[in-house]
Amino acid sequence: MGYTTILLYLAMIGGLWYFMIRPQKKRQNELKTMRDALAVGDEVVTIGGIVGKIAVVKEDDLHLTVGHNSEIIVVKKWAIGTTNK
Repeated sequence: MGYTTILLYLAMIGGLWYFMIRPQKKRQNELKTMRDALAVGDEVVTIGGIVGKIAVVKEDDLHLTVGHNSEIIVVKKWAIGTTNK
């Protein structure tokens, strides 16, 4: 194997990292930032599709008020998909 082949393999690995792994890590950082910024009163949608308003924020848990009966459910922060501020 010559230097050209080795350089070609290194370029392919670099391209794979740049186009696949890097965007995934960027998205993970954006989600972490969003989840760390959650505050009482924010309307959120869980990854299961439950829509609710945040009543209590704890370190890893959120208490959501859902429905007309003001039921409170406890979910983990990682289970929040989107927010509507």
